[in-house]
Amino acid sequence: MNKTLDPRPLIVHVMYRFDVGGLENGIVNLINHMPPERYRHAIISLTDITDFRKRIVRDDVQFIALQKAPGHALWIYPRLFKLFRELCPAIVHSRNLAALEVVVPAWAAGVPVRIHGEHGRDVGDLDGSNKKFQWVRRLYRPFVTQYVALSGDLERYLIERVGIPESKVRRVCNGVDAERFHPSEMRQPIPGCPFVGAEYWVIGTVGRMQAVKNQTALAQAFVLALEMAPDLKASLRLVMVGDGPLRAEALALLEQAGYGGLVWLPGERNDVSGILRGLDCFVLPSLAEGISNTILEAMASGLPVIATDVGGNRELIEAGITGELVPAADVPALAQAIVRYACQRELARDAGKAGRQRIERQLSLGAMVRKYHDLYDEVLKLASSGA
Repeated sequence: MNKTLDPRPLIVHVMYRFDVGGLENGIVNLINHMPPERYRHAIISLTDITDFRKRIVRDDVQFIALQKAPGHALWIYPRLFKLFRELCPAIVHSRNLAALEVVVPAWAAGVPVRIHGEHGRDVGDLDGSNKKFQWVRRLYRPFVTQYVALSGDLERYLIERVGIPESKVRRVCNGVDAERFHPSEMRQPIPGCPFVGAEYWVIGTVGRMQAVKNQTALAQAFVLALEMAPDLKASLRLVMVGDGPLRAEALALLEQAGYGGLVWLPGERNDVSGILRGLDCFVLPSLAEGISNTILEAMASGLPVIATDVGGNRELIEAGITGELVPAADVPALAQAIVRYACQRELARDAGKAGRQRIERQLSLGAMVRKYHDLYDEVLKLASSGA
């Protein structure tokens, strides 16, 4: 058993891998901004923990990487059971399907509250129709105390397709640090980026370059936009920040079209707030999303946002007011939206201002932290009362 005398309840956050990503960034923001006197925190990664852990500024957070091989985690159940018995958490909070199975050893170890969060869709289940994934979620349903859905889309999925009682699902939208992510009067130079002059109008995206994020569609749309409006070749530029399997593919596509000099793909960066202040417009071409942290960050930075109409994106973007929504994988529609803003820049600036105002009114980090804090307090109170 855990010998700590610290009276604060411990929350153990469990995910598949703790690395750069929206889900992990949300955990970082939550831990960094929750009142430290109320809860302690630990992070368990079923696989690896990277240097992303340095984003957590508190020095009382424990990190545990289990180095799990691909496949079901049944063989590490005894290890998880022992770990939960040693840590004595008040709450185990798992995220997404890949970590859902930890609720069984948590239940067996006597953890009073098991919360499971659904943060977004997998590339293998973009519309939530995968029957196997639905069945797996039903299988673990008896071991989950409370569900958290980051969007209305995911909330409906849990209730209508998985069959979770509505009373056991709470929607908690992500929030953004509106102090760290803020607008600038003029586009700021990005260190290393060649597009620093006022003559450029820079669109960009930030994120892991993997299939579900579909950055190749943005590369194709950029090429098509220049073919639709050749006059933009003098000013329109593209920045794609992130690393992953699509990076080389996107770069090859752009170079083959003869536009290699009009784009910048620096790989992974840790200065996202500064990068966003170096853009004129943010574009997210994803095939699926929960509640996108990068959309929130772009809106907080005063940028107009062009995004695919998937997942929770329409819950963030007011089409025609704070940005534009286009169908997923529709390269011509994405190109048309880019051309529209690039040719009507005052319209784009107005959308960016409206997005910033919406962040300040409804989507702040403080609001998200309060909702999680209230949820943790509520479920612990119910557990202690035996309800």
